[in-house]
Amino acid sequence: MKVLVIGSGGREHALVWKIAQSPLVKKVYCAPGNPGIGRLAENVALKVDDLNGLLEFAKREQIGLTVVGPELPLSLGIVDLFEENGLKVFGARKNAAIIEASKAFSKDLMKKYHVPTAAYEVFSEVEPAIAFLDTLGLPVVIKADGLAAGKGVIIAQTREEAVATVKDMLSGNAFGEAGSRVVIEEFLRGEEASFLAFTDGRNIIPLASAQDHKAVFDNDTGPNTCGMGAYSPAPVVTPAIHEKAMAEVMRRTVDGMAAEGRPYRGVLYAGLMIDGDSVKTLEFNARFGDPECQPLLMRMKSDIVPVLLATAEGDISAIELEWHDKAAVCVVMAAGGYPGDYPRGDVISGLETAAAMEDLFVFHAGTAEKDGKFVTNGGRVLGVTALGATVKEAIDRAYAGVKAISWKGVHYRTDIGKKALGR
Repeated sequence: MKVLVIGSGGREHALVWKIAQSPLVKKVYCAPGNPGIGRLAENVALKVDDLNGLLEFAKREQIGLTVVGPELPLSLGIVDLFEENGLKVFGARKNAAIIEASKAFSKDLMKKYHVPTAAYEVFSEVEPAIAFLDTLGLPVVIKADGLAAGKGVIIAQTREEAVATVKDMLSGNAFGEAGSRVVIEEFLRGEEASFLAFTDGRNIIPLASAQDHKAVFDNDTGPNTCGMGAYSPAPVVTPAIHEKAMAEVMRRTVDGMAAEGRPYRGVLYAGLMIDGDSVKTLEFNARFGDPECQPLLMRMKSDIVPVLLATAEGDISAIELEWHDKAAVCVVMAAGGYPGDYPRGDVISGLETAAAMEDLFVFHAGTAEKDGKFVTNGGRVLGVTALGATVKEAIDRAYAGVKAISWKGVHYRTDIGKKALGR
């Protein structure tokens, strides 16, 4: 079978890496891919939002399964288009992907179906939004309603910052159309975890637990990013928390989406805030997390293709997943300046040294190739991911890989996985 993966980041590199190991697969394509992905798959020069171009390619090459990585093509309806043309595709349909594409929809769904979440209101005008701000304590969370590439969430520490953020979003300056409505919600305290599951709209198969690190600097300081690292398993997700997340978050959400006439099929990602035995939902994503995907797929013992196919076909009831007992840690190496402005084109050295290390893989995200050398071409450049018998061993191995790699101005956090060691 031929498989097409759509996307170009570290998540898609991990998906290609795992899919290419399957005995069911004879060839993998990736659109548009990146130079690291190009070592495992044939890259196709098509953008993720070129739905018709991707459809024509899939039909021409007789692709047996298409796997959609990022949220944008899902929100544009790529799954609907492929299915209408008789193609198997893994991902949520447009009317289900709205669970990520609109934070207001997501919050209203949670409220209606009693999925635990923070108190909130939705606004499209500045004055009522500011009036609501004044009813909440500080800090306060302000979210752009639409897709903002993982950066549309601001935790305002002062009233002045909150008011400025609301004005900036609703004026269209900050996130364009994505910020034409804002969700303002209470700040939840606790420890975040990522809870992912495959679902066919009825059955739910949870993945292993994971935790990512969104803030750009150590100790969760600085602005939020799309993710500076992740690890699995996450000790904060105890068996009791896992059971509660499945029953109160995943089950209610999958059933709620079905009741709304928006059956959810694909991978559903819930961002959870855990405080003692309390579990509340921060947000939903309609795709694999990035960088959580990297350590999760390193730990997945099962062939991933059967569950992707079964999900696309609408019945995962016969699927069971096996996981390695080992822990996995991914450290994101970013360009200096990220998540703000950053340079491109800096030569990356040390990749061959890291590649020779045992139980370690370097997933490419924002790279390009120039004159036979890998160069930086994005904010998050690499995801150095390692396995270890313990989280501590995986951390040490991942950072050994990180230290072997360098380029001008490279930035990474030095405390990925530290919270797990505290437990």
